[in-house]
Amino acid sequence: MDQPFTLVGTARPKPERATELQELLLSFVEPTRQEPGCLEYHFHEDRDEPDVFVFYEAWRSKEDLDAHLALPHLQDFWERRMDYLERDLEIRYLTMHSPYGARDRRA
Repeated sequence: MDQPFTLVGTARPKPERATELQELLLSFVEPTRQEPGCLEYHFHEDRDEPDVFVFYEAWRSKEDLDAHLALPHLQDFWERRMDYLERDLEIRYLTMHSPYGARDRRA
C-alpha cells in the first residue's frame, strides 16, 4: 500500500453563518466515511475558539482524495465556501510517518 494521503483543514466561519456551516460540514461526515479509500474523516470544533472548525482526513491515496473532491456536493461547497467563511480554508497536507499496519482493517 502507498503511504496514506492526509490533511488537516481549518474553517473560520462568518459569525452569522457558523451554525449553518457546522451543520453542513457535519452532513459530510458519514457519506465521506463510506467512500472508497477513506481511512479517517473527522470533524472538530476548536475548544479554545468556538466556531472554528477543524477537519482531519486520511485517504488511501491522492487519487482517492481527488475522487472525493470531485463529487458534486463538494464541488458546490467549494464554489460557495466564501459565502460561509471569514477567510479561505487553511489546509495543510501531511506526510504520515505512522501508517496503518497490514492488520488494520482500514488499510
